[in-house]
Parts: sequence; structure tokens; C-alpha cells
Amino acid sequence: MRWMAELTAAHRERTWRHVPALLIAVGCLAPFAFVLMGSLREPGPPPRTPQLLPWPLSFGNYRTAFDIAGLSDKIVNSLVVAAVTVPVGVLVASTAGFGIARLTRRPRRIMVAVTVGAAMVPTTALIVGRFGLFQALGITDSLLPLMAPALLGESPFHVLFYLWAFRRIPAELFDAARLESMSEFGVYRKVAMPLVRPITLAVAVSSFVDLWGAYVEPLVYLSDPDLFTVPMGISMLASLDPSNQPLLLAGAVTAMAPVIGVFLVVQHRFLGTVRR
Repeated sequence: MRWMAELTAAHRERTWRHVPALLIAVGCLAPFAFVLMGSLREPGPPPRTPQLLPWPLSFGNYRTAFDIAGLSDKIVNSLVVAAVTVPVGVLVASTAGFGIARLTRRPRRIMVAVTVGAAMVPTTALIVGRFGLFQALGITDSLLPLMAPALLGESPFHVLFYLWAFRRIPAELFDAARLESMSEFGVYRKVAMPLVRPITLAVAVSSFVDLWGAYVEPLVYLSDPDLFTVPMGISMLASLDPSNQPLLLAGAVTAMAPVIGVFLVVQHRFLGTVRR
């Protein structure tokens, strides 16, 4: 009977460990549930008394949002930008981080200082210069300006993440690979990258979320409505009928759904790679 009591106590202790995570999950899901329920209300201003579950449910808000703002085309535009930018950004950030990690101490410190300095520059401070450059190249009013930051690794922080990850790999592994006559690119591709898969997944998801929610850059570089992205479509809904909150919330749920879907798909692989 003693072993049963110990097993019950251990089970109770493990259960209590999940309580903080459950509370955090409820706190994170509560805003999404509020937006989802609000999107199912009938069109019009919000009710005077809060409604946890509106009745009757109105799914026509989603059809109206797609018809008015053309969200389907804007979702395709955002997906095209993400499909190009995320892989290129991961490739550039990882190669830059690997190159910096393989430098000797003094050059590595200089490159880290430069990267940190670049990370401290606000993105909005670069928009005017980038707009002039893209206009001189004749690529404004296209999706190319939204993809161009991927050629710089998307964010200096991503380079630092990879640098930190590569520095934690024992140098003996790289030396052993070189003894097998493996090139530097082979060491990067076959030795280094498989060992930092959690960082790669985290950087990819971070890049996707940033790109999906970007509003200022499309607003500056795009003028053709056929090239607008999802955030600009949500802005169109807000400007067309500000009093129709269920319609705006339906657009917000549509914008959030791909991000939540990507997280649900990636989180299992992320946890699996971390546990291994």
C-alpha cells in the first residue's frame, strides 16, 4: 500500500506542475476566443451586454469579408511572400551565423558588435532609404520589396541566434568532419545544421509571423490593390464600415488562422527535436 501512496503523491505532484502552463494557455487563448465569438455575431454595433456565445450564429460575416476586401487574393500574396522570404532568410542567417562562429576571437567580436549595432537600428528608420533604392531599381509596386530583406537574413537577431547555437557545438565535431575531407559548406550542411534544428524552426516561425503581420512595408511599397497583403485587407475592412465590428473580427480571425495553423504544425516537431 505504501507504493500506491507514493505513486498517488507523485501523480498529484506532476498534475500540479501543469497548472501554471494551463493558466498561461487559457490567458493566451482568451483573446482569440473573444475575437472568434465576436465574429459570429450578427452584423452591427456591439451589444450593450457582453455575450459569451452569440445567438443566432452568423457565419455570413466571413463570406462578406472575403467578398468586400478580397481576402483570398491577399492571403495568396502573403503566402507567396512568406514562401520565398522564410527559406531565403533562414539560409542567409544560418550561413552568416556559421561564418561568424568559425572566425577567430577578435574578428568574431567585431562582427558580433556590428550585428548587434544593426539590430538596434529601428526598421522604420530604413524605410525611406529602402524606398528610394527600390524606386531607382524600378521594383516598387511589386512583391519584391517585401522579399528583399530576406537577402540580409530578415533580422540581425536571427544571425545572433544561429551564432549562439553554432558556438555551443563542440569544435571537435567540425575538426573530425574536415579530417574526412569535407568542405566548409559540407560541414555547415551535414554537421552544423542538423544539430540546430530547434533554432531553425524558431527562426522560421518568427519570420513567418513577422511577415504575415507586416503592415508598414506593404503600405509604403504597394499601391496596386491586387498586390495588397492580409493586414492591408483588414485595414480596408476597418475603413469601409468601422461600426460593423463582427465583420472586422471575421477578417481578424481569418488573418490569425494561418499563424495558429503554422504553430500547431511546427510545435510538435519543435518539441520532438528539443527532447532528442
